Amino acid sequence: MGVARDDEVANERIMLGLLETVERDGGQSQRHIASELGIALGLVNAYLKRCIKKGLVKVGEAPARRYAYYLTPQGFAEKSRLTVEYLSDSFSFFRQARAGCAEVFEAAKARGYRRVAVAGVSDLAEIARICAFESGIEIVAVVDRSAAAQTFVGVPVVRNFGDVPGPFDAVVVTDLRAARETFQAAAAAVGADRVLAPKLLGLRAQDIREAAE
Repeated sequence: MGVARDDEVANERIMLGLLETVERDGGQSQRHIASELGIALGLVNAYLKRCIKKGLVKVGEAPARRYAYYLTPQGFAEKSRLTVEYLSDSFSFFRQARAGCAEVFEAAKARGYRRVAVAGVSDLAEIARICAFESGIEIVAVVDRSAAAQTFVGVPVVRNFGDVPGPFDAVVVTDLRAARETFQAAAAAVGADRVLAPKLLGLRAQDIREAAE
């Protein structure tokens, strides 16, 4: 998948998430929407303006001097189209994620790693769980500062690397929203040489070097 296509997919996923959020509760503040989608407030504002201009979303008055957003018929149709596209892309994502995770765990085994923590609750973390089992590697915890659940795919969820129960050999990054920042946080906690990441996260050699400094 090229850079242009990656950008297009990211754009479509943000748009789909925004339309789903508006459909579910259009009375939420832009700040709340930004938090729910995990994107910047300014980006939510820009996407909402684009949706309104395209006729996908309309604006109404809400209490306390706030606005409420509603999907138009065109908005519902666009949400349906994006959902179908996302499901199609998800098969491609699964193939890339599984291949990337298998490669990461083979590299981990080659280094003698047997117990790892993964960083980031996500679809990628679910796939990593499968690949780890197949590789004979134990995932001891999922580290995610913002996760509300106490377990994920049968593994304990903790907020910090220092809270991981028991010793572990390495960290595998599975954060799809802020992979670079999560890699850096993991490197600060355990050392960059003990942090691995699937290729689909797009981490550059420069990102890894910066984390090691």
